[in-house]
Amino acid sequence: MTYEDICYDVDQRVATITFNRPHRLNAFTAQTYLEVTDAVNRAAWDREIGVIVLTGAGNRAFGVGGDSAVSKGDRVGAGLGIVGNGVEFLQTAIRDAPKPVIAKVRGYAIGSANVLVTLCDLAIASETAVFGQAGPKMGSVDPGFGTALLARVVGEKKAREIWYLCRKYSAREALEMGLVNAVVADDELDEEVSSWCAEINAKSPTALALAKRSFNADTENIRGIGQLAFQGLALYLRTDESREGGDALREKRTADFRAAMP
Repeated sequence: MTYEDICYDVDQRVATITFNRPHRLNAFTAQTYLEVTDAVNRAAWDREIGVIVLTGAGNRAFGVGGDSAVSKGDRVGAGLGIVGNGVEFLQTAIRDAPKPVIAKVRGYAIGSANVLVTLCDLAIASETAVFGQAGPKMGSVDPGFGTALLARVVGEKKAREIWYLCRKYSAREALEMGLVNAVVADDELDEEVSSWCAEINAKSPTALALAKRSFNADTENIRGIGQLAFQGLALYLRTDESREGGDALREKRTADFRAAMP
């Protein structure tokens, strides 16, 4: 695949995949999901690569979820996965990669980008990082790994708070709740991630793969639950209630979800 939305670089047995849409705060389109999935799979099965790093271009955002310029309802039925953007393909690629995947986070990690942080094996954040979910504000939700796995990571009460209130959390708050493994100064982030990658690459690849498979086995049922829930989500995304969030944002007004309910 020829990449337009991402950059793919390999150095010292580390594959770095950079979401390269800084003009949109690295928001994902269906094309972005396809490219990142391809790159993760490419690195996952390359025996010369020991670690995969996901990050965002620029200093303002790791990512802010789906691109609000694209209506969620319009993409459903486009032939790219259940909800039309291929998000479940990327989630599967990260889970199935037989090596650690690290999220290197600067700036905002909101919405589906926050789900990616949750899915990654490890996450290291700059002090500038900000985390949170926005689905219920925008007429959407990740009813699989984004909710159930998050509850395993930060605890169920905190996970419910994150989704129900759609607040934003600082890097230090994310560290306290267990969403990230470490927080460092912005100018130390690249060096810190490189250091973690070097430590990982000094270990047995097969032992690491077995460890990851073992960790994943405990939560693998979430994949099936998520697939079932995404089928329901695909129906919801076609409704006026779901569209109301994006419409309100584009029209610069307060969303009225109840008035849009069937």
